[in-house]
Amino acid sequence: MISPRQTNRDIRDEIREYWSDRAATFDNDPGHKIANGAEMAAWAALFRRHLGEAQGRRLLDLASGTGEIARLCMQMGFEVTGLDWAQPMLDRARAKLPGVTFLQADAERTMLPSSSMDVIVTRHLVWTLVDPAAAFAEWYRVLAPGGQVLVVDGDFVTKGWVARLFGQRQITDHGVTARHHRILRQVYFANGARADQVAALLAQAGFTDICIDRRLGRIHRAQARQLGWRKVLLRQSEHRYAISARRP
Repeated sequence: MISPRQTNRDIRDEIREYWSDRAATFDNDPGHKIANGAEMAAWAALFRRHLGEAQGRRLLDLASGTGEIARLCMQMGFEVTGLDWAQPMLDRARAKLPGVTFLQADAERTMLPSSSMDVIVTRHLVWTLVDPAAAFAEWYRVLAPGGQVLVVDGDFVTKGWVARLFGQRQITDHGVTARHHRILRQVYFANGARADQVAALLAQAGFTDICIDRRLGRIHRAQARQLGWRKVLLRQSEHRYAISARRP
């Protein structure tokens, strides 16, 4: 949870700097990069299951990173806008997708006009939010009536027996692990972003038709081609999910 001696702005600055420093190698991780072929098809199937066909709808990719989800959504036929807090991530996304508009802003304060988007998607953003209630209220404002939100996230804190057996993933370059843990202690979901907690906050923000979906096996099987067997087991044992909802 947030330290009373540290402002929200300080936390957001640290989060932005953390992801900025990781931008150069972000696409090297199969969990971030979406491989063409089977994995891209698996992600597209998940998105269609919850969002239906694109039909040129206006889509906002929040925490767009290097643009992998934006790339997916553009290929599906959405009119995509990406938004990220880290300038180095945006630089890479713009180089990758010159036809997509990418904006720099905080996902909790997008500065976008009200009712300006038909769809909002996020991947692995919610667990890092400082104030998810404020973020979800902002997303509700930005969505047009009838608009949809799709959150893909997980509890990356709680360790099941598989994680305890194999130990935590080791990141050794330049103190990344220590920075990650320091940030994690200060965000709202410091104890892990469980699907039911996220769904409850979405409902409080006014969203309806909330659906929790843990059927991510097709994506995991496609990613397994690039991961070692230990990472495959760890990924399958984690509390990962997609949550879709609608603004009435």
